[in-house]
Amino acid sequence: MQKRIFLSPPKLNGREIEFVNKAFEENWIAPCGPNLTAFEDEICRYNGIGYAVAMSSGTAAMHLALKYVGVEQGDTVFCSDLTFSGSCNPVLYQGARLVLIDSEEESFNMSPTALEKAFVSAQKSNELPRAVIIVDLYGQSADYDKLLPICEKYGVPVIEDAAEALGAEYKGKKCGKFGYISVFSFNGNKIITTSGGGMAVSDDENATTKINFWANQSKEKANYYLHNEIGYNYRMSNISAGIGRGQLITIEENINRRKEIFEFYQKSFRNLPITMQPILEGAKPNYWLSVLMIDDDCKTIPDDVINALEKDNIEARRAWNPMHCQPIFKDCEFFAHYDNASVSRHVFDKGICMPSGSQMTQEDLERVTSAFIGAFNTKT
Repeated sequence: MQKRIFLSPPKLNGREIEFVNKAFEENWIAPCGPNLTAFEDEICRYNGIGYAVAMSSGTAAMHLALKYVGVEQGDTVFCSDLTFSGSCNPVLYQGARLVLIDSEEESFNMSPTALEKAFVSAQKSNELPRAVIIVDLYGQSADYDKLLPICEKYGVPVIEDAAEALGAEYKGKKCGKFGYISVFSFNGNKIITTSGGGMAVSDDENATTKINFWANQSKEKANYYLHNEIGYNYRMSNISAGIGRGQLITIEENINRRKEIFEFYQKSFRNLPITMQPILEGAKPNYWLSVLMIDDDCKTIPDDVINALEKDNIEARRAWNPMHCQPIFKDCEFFAHYDNASVSRHVFDKGICMPSGSQMTQEDLERVTSAFIGAFNTKT
């Protein structure tokens, strides 16, 4: 059997081990230390943001971001519908009510039309949300020129879920700069990785100071253990941060390679009944995953293609299953972009995430495209 081609495996550049070894040499094997502090500083410089807290996961960062903006039992939070459940689960951690907002066709991200519908409804019932979580899906920014003014009009803070979008830009500004608090993920499949981990970033120092306090078990400054608030064991380790420091050195190289992969698929499939994920005007994606849509009138369905690729030991997957279609969130209120159709459900029904790893060779790409085209040629 040929080697397995994974969807989005990590690409190590060799520099990671230098920072990890230094942590061992200096005995900083803890959820604190020079790598951790430096990694936070380096992400801030790279992203043009003021303050950062490296944490055990993007979900942990989202949880404490929601807590900081005051989300409590009985509150409401609006969230992008087309996303991973890690965007939504922290809302439930806080005992709040989740309201799901459909996508737009221009970017697959949150629909300004659906968001406005949700706000109008909430205002009528005098139940404005405590926060809005806007996701930058598949490494592309949402349409912040339209979304942010809506949230500002109603006085509701935005938490930007940029878990998939480190290095992506919107009109010259990097993702992670659009939320009052923003969240990154460094999971093993992301554009850079710390194996597992995440980060909360903000230009408000008070926000990250408090989040850091909670993430460190809410330990008060005393010469003994003193806790006045509930705390969480959410800090990233100094070892993991060392991996992140090495990874960050070649992030632009990773982005450039993934763009080449996206463009290769776009060219290779130009005669097939598919379209690549649209790129929003003014956006500069990091091309974390290359996503395509099968045309509505095509008999081939995503599972046909995914199964054909799997026979050749190639991993692909469906687009995100929208949160309003998930059993755990089935009772949540959902606002659609169209009156009679959901864009996010259509993306799920027709979308495929293609292998997009930064280390893919030309041989890998040709093997993937050959198997992909074959799935269409053999389907009647």
